[in-house]
Amino acid sequence: MKLLPIVALLAAAAAQVQAQTQDAGTLINGMYPQLDAIYKDLHAHPEIAFQEERTAAKLAAEMRKIGFEVTEKVGKTGVVAIYKNGPGPMVLVRTELDGLPMDEKSGLPYASTNGAAHSCGHDVHMTAWLGAARTLVALKSQWKGTLMFIGQPAEETVAGAKAMLDDGLFKRFGKPDYAFALHSWPLAYGTIGYNSGAVSSNSDAIEITFKGRGGHGSAPDKALDPITIAARFVVDVQTVISREKDPKEFGVVTIGAINGGTVGNIIPDTVKVRGTIRSYSPAVREKILAGVRRVANASSAMADAPAPDVQLIPGGIAIDNNDALVTRTEGVLKKAFGDANVSRMPAMTASEDFSQYVNQGVPSMFFFTGVYDPKVVAEAEHGGKPVAFNHSPYYAPVPEPSIKTAAQAMTLAVLNVMSAPAAKP
Repeated sequence: MKLLPIVALLAAAAAQVQAQTQDAGTLINGMYPQLDAIYKDLHAHPEIAFQEERTAAKLAAEMRKIGFEVTEKVGKTGVVAIYKNGPGPMVLVRTELDGLPMDEKSGLPYASTNGAAHSCGHDVHMTAWLGAARTLVALKSQWKGTLMFIGQPAEETVAGAKAMLDDGLFKRFGKPDYAFALHSWPLAYGTIGYNSGAVSSNSDAIEITFKGRGGHGSAPDKALDPITIAARFVVDVQTVISREKDPKEFGVVTIGAINGGTVGNIIPDTVKVRGTIRSYSPAVREKILAGVRRVANASSAMADAPAPDVQLIPGGIAIDNNDALVTRTEGVLKKAFGDANVSRMPAMTASEDFSQYVNQGVPSMFFFTGVYDPKVVAEAEHGGKPVAFNHSPYYAPVPEPSIKTAAQAMTLAVLNVMSAPAAKP
């Protein structure tokens, strides 16, 4: 007999999710023509980090139309939109504003021509963010609490989240009880990926100047060649990954630039080496950082050269999804989109600064939504033409139904923590 109330509660919860899924879908379908126009305008007019003036103004205007209280220029060019709907949790939903400083080569009729590109999908995110905001306000009879929708600048330089927090985001507007963000990914549209724990990598930049003594290329014994020192470092630093790091743990050191010298017969005084370090766990990160510094100093010491100038510059910290919130949200998403379309996936090796909010002690979930025709994705997985990845000049999401899925998924994730009392993760 005791099972009956539990069964009844589960049935009621399932019916509620089904009703909310239908309501959200109907609303998003109805507003989609406006969302499509906004998306194509944002795609055609990208702005790079901390220069997102037009983008921020457009999102601020749209959120005011919906009924949010909007504050602009938080963290330089950030937008904070607040909608209060009685007592309840405060939920943060983040989108990014910035594009990348690169030319677009997608060939789309609405492609950017201004030397910047939304080749990471931030235009998809912004449009879905607006769609979710409109839908949640339309469904305000079904939830209680406060929406904190933020448009964050400079995600690509992993500087925007810190800028907003340093400008008093949580002190001025309140600390949220939950936080959500999504990211477009080269998956089939209509699908959603996520995980518990780490879903992105730590990133650290390598900036090393190896010092030598310049001279004539025909008399290397009269000089001290920093190019050979740098070359030794580039090769030897990979032993930190192959011989010092646990092979089951993720860690990468990539050298992306070596700059030194002017012509073939002159040995330069210095060589600059630039690269990136990626990892998931704090312990692996510290091991690689220490190894890079040690190998750099050893490379110079072997040549009896002056110690190098080693700068290891912190970037993004790995996003750590809250287990309880992920479990709670995945049930809703599976009911809405089907088990086959909602699944756990490995953490991405790229970095993100959404972790700045998470690390303030906010239970959070960062998830991925697909943007490509399922047939194209399936062909690529079976040896066909590869799909363009994020940051490719050919990255070209299919707007519909990609935006609809993202907006609906975010709406349901937020409703799930605001529509009924539940234990906080």
